[in-house]
Amino acid sequence: MNSLRTALSYFVLRISYCVSHIMYLLRNTHHASRITTLLLPIFLSGCQFYRVAAPATDYYYLNPDKDLSSIGRVAVVELDNDSGYPQISADVTESLFQALQKRQVFGLSTVRQSDPSWRSLQLDIDSTYSLEQLSAIRKTLKCDAVLIGTVTEFKPYPHMAIGLRLRLVDLKDGQLLWALEQIWDSADKTTEYRIKNYFQSQMRSGFAPLRERLVAISSLKFVKFVTYEVAETL
Repeated sequence: MNSLRTALSYFVLRISYCVSHIMYLLRNTHHASRITTLLLPIFLSGCQFYRVAAPATDYYYLNPDKDLSSIGRVAVVELDNDSGYPQISADVTESLFQALQKRQVFGLSTVRQSDPSWRSLQLDIDSTYSLEQLSAIRKTLKCDAVLIGTVTEFKPYPHMAIGLRLRLVDLKDGQLLWALEQIWDSADKTTEYRIKNYFQSQMRSGFAPLRERLVAISSLKFVKFVTYEVAETL
């Protein structure tokens, strides 16, 4: 159901994009009836063949036996950083927190790596936790689940790329509620199309050519695009 909903949302965005292009031309020409007759079949044909593939569903896992809406509060721990850019983990964590807030699936709080309460737990982010450790996390961070992970890669040039490995763990029983591992590369054609859809649906930035938009996009905006896609898998 989650993958079907994602695919349908991309299909709707693609139709909206084509219709908006037609309406833009009609509003900016003195020969609306003529342009409609001549160009409408062409635009509709273009809409038919210019399809955007939905994100593959195999890069994330969603536990079918768990209801995320029943989770009271999730602590988002500042991500570990395997890249050569120290600031990126804080930027991604903040953007991820904001994207998850918009989804309104569960309550949220953030925990910095430097927070004494987190440091006192002395946990390895990539390890599995014992029942005692799960109980200690729940008591210390005052949450029902914890979202932990790593920025596995970040490249601001020659084209932007971000890799993430994330997991959401139920602190009651240690079960995996959700997990994701993926690299977003702005040079990838499918990612380019998804970026364009994101700008149209979220940023309302008009119809600048895709290449120009990708050149103009900042690393922080790319992070926002990535965390938006992450949040949409929940």
